Amino acid sequence: MGIGDFIKKQFIDVLQWQEDGDGTLAWRHPMQDAEIQYGAQLTVRESQAALFVNEGRIADVLGPGRHVLKTSTLPVLTYLQNWDKLFESPFKSDVYFFSTRLQLGRKWGTAQPVTVRDKDFGMVRLRAFGVYSYRLADPKQFFAEISGTRDIYTVDDLEMQLRNLIVSAMSNTLGASELPFLDMATNFGLLGERMKEAMAPVFERYGVALDNFAVESVSLPEELQKAFDTRVSMGMAGNLAAFTQYQTATAIPMAAQNEGGLAGIGASLGAGLSMGQVMTEAMRGSVLPATATPAASAPAAADTPEAKLGKLKSLLDGGLITEADYTAAKTALLKQITG
Repeated sequence: MGIGDFIKKQFIDVLQWQEDGDGTLAWRHPMQDAEIQYGAQLTVRESQAALFVNEGRIADVLGPGRHVLKTSTLPVLTYLQNWDKLFESPFKSDVYFFSTRLQLGRKWGTAQPVTVRDKDFGMVRLRAFGVYSYRLADPKQFFAEISGTRDIYTVDDLEMQLRNLIVSAMSNTLGASELPFLDMATNFGLLGERMKEAMAPVFERYGVALDNFAVESVSLPEELQKAFDTRVSMGMAGNLAAFTQYQTATAIPMAAQNEGGLAGIGASLGAGLSMGQVMTEAMRGSVLPATATPAASAPAAADTPEAKLGKLKSLLDGGLITEADYTAAKTALLKQITG
């Protein structure tokens, strides 16, 4: 090395990392055309760690505090570079700083639905979302497995690598939980604990400690949600007759918002009840044959105003309509009777 190169060379006597913001996990101290002065000061702040790397080989890791860089504080680097006890010259080494702060509120989710077996509905496709938190626990392991020699390694870089691992673990956890979809909403805490147990060894392999894992929602794709809602409605109805009552009760508030208000509720109610009656007769195989068509033109007993009033009273007693709806519909029927 010529004298010109020696003059250009910079000697670093203070090494530190002042984090400018969130999101950086690893940062390499600039070392181009520079050497570290023997006896230099290394400042490692709380929630940081510093790693020395000699020609690609991991050397010493120093925790929070102020360190004087010499052979006694860098035993591994001293061994790798074959320094003797009297060594006091500037030296070359890559220095990486790591943030060991807790990374909170990191979001995870299944971009595509995950197919699992449900004991109530068979094979279903689910989406799941939530948050998790972690911290960098082992700088050596993290450097060797994840960050490597990059100048900067961020939270987003890490989560791109973890995303598929989380989705895979979520699929296995949902499939092995044997929780029916209807019970998942009340067991998010249990699912989160199982996910944490499954993911903790995976994170540890990369030098990262998983602090918390929470499931915030589990949902069905839109088309399956519609079919699920229909099945729930049928289950609430119980049978065809009850389901007809349920549909009628649902239509009454809607009719009040339409043109004509509740004035036409009598006719709508009669049509709804007649349709339900015809469907019931068809299912029982007792629909009148074609030869009975003239008789069928006569008003059925269920179409009389008295029968309609009775049905309305049953809906009121069953709690399917309110007192106000009952009164309005009864008034409309009475007006129809009296002309």
